[in-house]
Amino acid sequence: MLKIGVFGVGHLGKFHLNNWQEIKDVDLVGFYDPNNENAEAVVKKYQLRRFTDPVELLQHCDAADIVAPTNYHFEMCQLAIRNGKHVFVEKPLADTMEEARELVKLVKESNVKMQVGHVERFNPAYLATRNLRLNPMFIEVHRLAQFNPRGTEVSVILDLMIHDIDIILNMVKSEVKHISASGVAVMTDTPDIANVRIEFNNGCVANLTSSRISMKKMRKMRVFQKDAYVGIDFLNKKTEVIRLKSDADENVFEFDIDTPKGKKTIAVANPQIPEVNAIKLELEHFRDAILNNTPTIVSEVDGFRAMEVAHQIIHKIRHNTINT
Repeated sequence: MLKIGVFGVGHLGKFHLNNWQEIKDVDLVGFYDPNNENAEAVVKKYQLRRFTDPVELLQHCDAADIVAPTNYHFEMCQLAIRNGKHVFVEKPLADTMEEARELVKLVKESNVKMQVGHVERFNPAYLATRNLRLNPMFIEVHRLAQFNPRGTEVSVILDLMIHDIDIILNMVKSEVKHISASGVAVMTDTPDIANVRIEFNNGCVANLTSSRISMKKMRKMRVFQKDAYVGIDFLNKKTEVIRLKSDADENVFEFDIDTPKGKKTIAVANPQIPEVNAIKLELEHFRDAILNNTPTIVSEVDGFRAMEVAHQIIHKIRHNTINT
């Protein structure tokens, strides 16, 4: 039985509590949160033990689930790792690159597992692409959200766009060559809208737009490659694949088009979307990595790489703002 302690039981932390209570082979031993009002509500609803000292909670658990605000990630993660505990931490990995670099170093030196909460890796619409041969040459992303004060302690890059940065880095097996970026602060002191172009060494180009002051919600990724177009709707949990029809294609909608090379048959398929709870699935994978001594799906190195690109984007935006 894996003993879990949750650090931070705010809005997202409560989702984690709900899911941990449903996961097998896990004992949820308690939580730590310095906010008395929030903590009292959690004790009443979940009948969980509240720890007022994070070190004491660590002494009672095998792994720490850190769902605190980003500026507390390094402090909490470092404390857990130095106490020999496995760590799940929400994205982004840390508040600064120096902190992220130190955490990667600590994990490497310690015999612990670490997973970063890039939950879109477990989104059913993205999971539906697992059996596809993705070799993107152009990626278009729109991640738009209505304004919510929660999470605005960081820029829209680290709040929203980092989800897509992680997905793209996982999808494109190449190093980043060049980044262009622009952003505008409207409601907060950091960029609330941003547009970014990432060029990779293999020729792939990704164009990302993120906004947290949109009138409507949208979380779509369009992937273009030589033999196919793949549309991933993270919000509505839908995936579409359009490509030239092959003999292996079954259960697809098809139509013919005339091309300079003659008539071609186009196949439109909607891969089966697995019925999964993304948060529960990522926590289950973290549990399995510990119990089976296997690598975590989204490692601290993955979290570091996403942060590294995100901070390059932030630097580009800051540089452009100073020079305008």
